[in-house]
Amino acid sequence: MELNNLYSSIRTGVDQDEKGTDPRSGYQKDYDRIIFSSSFRRLQNKTQVFPLPGSVFVHNRLTHSLEVSSVGRSLGDLIGKHILKTYESKLNNESKRFYRNHLKGVLASACLCHDIGNPAFGHSGEDAMVSFFKKNQSELESKFKPAEYADLLNFEGNANSIRVLTQQLNGKAKGGLRLTYSTLSAIAKYPCESRAKDKIQTHRKKFGFLQSEKVIFERIAKETGMIKDVDVKHVVYFRHPFVWLVEAADDICYNIIDLEDAQRLGIIETSHCESLLDNLIRCLGVEDMESIDETLGSITDRNERISYLRAKSINSLIFRAEALYIENFEEIITGKHKTALFDLIAEECDAVQKILDFSKKFIYNHRSVVEIENAGYNVMYELLNHLVIPILKDEDDREKSDEKALLLLPKQYQTKSTSNYDKVLAIVDYLSGMTDLYATELYKKIKGIEIGMRN
Repeated sequence: MELNNLYSSIRTGVDQDEKGTDPRSGYQKDYDRIIFSSSFRRLQNKTQVFPLPGSVFVHNRLTHSLEVSSVGRSLGDLIGKHILKTYESKLNNESKRFYRNHLKGVLASACLCHDIGNPAFGHSGEDAMVSFFKKNQSELESKFKPAEYADLLNFEGNANSIRVLTQQLNGKAKGGLRLTYSTLSAIAKYPCESRAKDKIQTHRKKFGFLQSEKVIFERIAKETGMIKDVDVKHVVYFRHPFVWLVEAADDICYNIIDLEDAQRLGIIETSHCESLLDNLIRCLGVEDMESIDETLGSITDRNERISYLRAKSINSLIFRAEALYIENFEEIITGKHKTALFDLIAEECDAVQKILDFSKKFIYNHRSVVEIENAGYNVMYELLNHLVIPILKDEDDREKSDEKALLLLPKQYQTKSTSNYDKVLAIVDYLSGMTDLYATELYKKIKGIEIGMRN
């Protein structure tokens, strides 16, 4: 992989580098377009871990994405400087400008939209999608091509992000948000089609694009220098080098901030949280512990103590992720690297693994979290059942109730396509774009739990 070919300012929809008088770079435009998009705004009411809303403000998908973006920008700044310093003789003038000024912007944008394809209720929403098409496989599979049904059987928020960001909905502009290929390549954690999924392989653990976006994804991959995995018969690429940094930013944020949220909600003791974060900082050995101890000695508010340790933990993890990225850089740019940066940190620092084990036992299996996961699964499953079955019936075979169900689809999600795949994707688009609240309200209405108009 050639450092001069890892980026592209070409955009979807226009398929060329936009020129004009706008003083912003193309990568700055990406960030602004994401921030002002309705898809991003809806993340405000999508569950991160804990139920929303509550008397104590906890993170949702939007606040999480903003924080990941901040960490991604820091990593991009550090790595951009490293590439510029270490490989300057190999870089052309345009590349020097990119790594000096724009890599941090690309990563900030990619981090901002890394969760934009996640349905309501997060992973439980994804599970409902997968479960629906598995349970109805004997009845539905024959209506699709094998590659198409594989997409539905393996529905994945990462792959759906590419669709959300690039698709043209009814009445909307061609190319979706019209982001640069650089930003889009940086969110492709699993750059393969669904039939190539292999849990053992890092770049194929899940899948990264639907058949509907296969052509545009291959174009993105070509323009950003992604390396094709020729040992697989289906379309598969090795991860783009920027992906490892986006993934690290995400891993750093949710593993540390979920602890802070749990402490604020009273799910875990403050002393436990403080001990875990303090041990992490000491284990990583980046910070001046004498200064940290002195500062903690002056803070008596328990939430403020945790916030301070959270900030120091994230800072330490950023610098360790940077060091490991540089250490493994040659393998990363040639597609040979296999292990997430956060996992590498966990291998060398047992304090990280203790946080992972503690969180799994006391946070992710806490009753409030399990309840919202169960509720979210049932809501999404029932909405799928209510809409998918009717849309796959021939128009002449639809009952009145089927026709009424399909009238619920907003105009932008309606399709005149005769393809069953396109029809079902229209339903999936509608449901995956829902907020937790909207999905719950619609579920109540179609189930007769709540009847009548609301202001």
